[in-house]
Amino acid sequence: MNGQVLHVVGTRPNFVKAAPVVAALRAAGCDQALVHTGQHYDERMSDVFFRQLGLPEPDTDLGVGSGSQARQTADLLVALEAELTARAPTLILVYGDVNSTLAAALVAAKLSIPLAHVEAGLRSFDMTMPEEVNRRLVDQLADLLFATSPEAVGHLSREGVDPARVHLVGNPMIDTLLGHLDRFDPVAARAAYGLPERYGVVTLHRPANVDDPEAARAAARALTEAAAHLDLAVPLHPRSGATLRAAGLADAPGIHLLEPLGYVEFMSLVQGAAAVITDSGGVQEETTVLGVPCLTLRSTTERPVTVTHGTNRLVRHEELAPALDKVLAGTATVPAEGPPLWDGKAGPRIARVLTRWLESHG
Repeated sequence: MNGQVLHVVGTRPNFVKAAPVVAALRAAGCDQALVHTGQHYDERMSDVFFRQLGLPEPDTDLGVGSGSQARQTADLLVALEAELTARAPTLILVYGDVNSTLAAALVAAKLSIPLAHVEAGLRSFDMTMPEEVNRRLVDQLADLLFATSPEAVGHLSREGVDPARVHLVGNPMIDTLLGHLDRFDPVAARAAYGLPERYGVVTLHRPANVDDPEAARAAARALTEAAAHLDLAVPLHPRSGATLRAAGLADAPGIHLLEPLGYVEFMSLVQGAAAVITDSGGVQEETTVLGVPCLTLRSTTERPVTVTHGTNRLVRHEELAPALDKVLAGTATVPAEGPPLWDGKAGPRIARVLTRWLESHG
């Protein structure tokens, strides 16, 4: 097989999605390289994930770091242009909807390097979300589009994407989840962080919830009110932690502020939780497969299958505590099986498409 696949990753969700694809391509004998942009640069959000997920050490770590949307994207463009020019891979593979993904797609287009996008076709239809802008632009630039759900395939079709470029493969994030189930230990995690037997997990990082001071105060008030109903473990994202603390979220009765957690530690807490409160797309998916009730502090989601499946509900800040009460009453029912093709085999499906493509373009 001729040609090299170059993976570009930068954040925790990228690492979780890339791990099964890297493993499947390795098993297929594919030449591949891994570039870490450093968008998530904190060891607790980066290095620990590589170790726990079995990802190889990055061939390059660009160390771009944080910044405003414009500054970070500009720094990524400059760093990735130099890296991709020097490497000249046959195909660039990007994941999700973060700024690293968009920057790699733009550089690939400018350098005329074919691009593949894992998690294509997701749409929240909320253009105020930076992630929505990113995912729409990346899908227009990609030569191969790997979709996680039939709804995503439909979105791409309506946007005029050539169906021959689109492949319904399932969800590689769920490959990682299912592959590590036997490592999750909710009882040990609960004890390690001093939580009662019944608790919830909170993760917030979207700009709409944490960047605007007024929205951050509303989120802090909602969480404090919810904590009167259920103890809440809140691992703080490095970028949003200071904002939420400044907005009034603090260690108090029912609130347990934690440092960022590794994948195994975090998913152990999620698996044992009575409920999860989040604004993360990936956590919506992970809770769906684990059968854990999820309350999403957003007005839209690009993963509607989690809502129709019955595990996830979109709520506003003022709706959080009443919605949590309903969850704790235990009236919801969840289907025994997850969404179609969320079966732990997305990585090999993606690898088969990529190896065929490389054989025809090598």
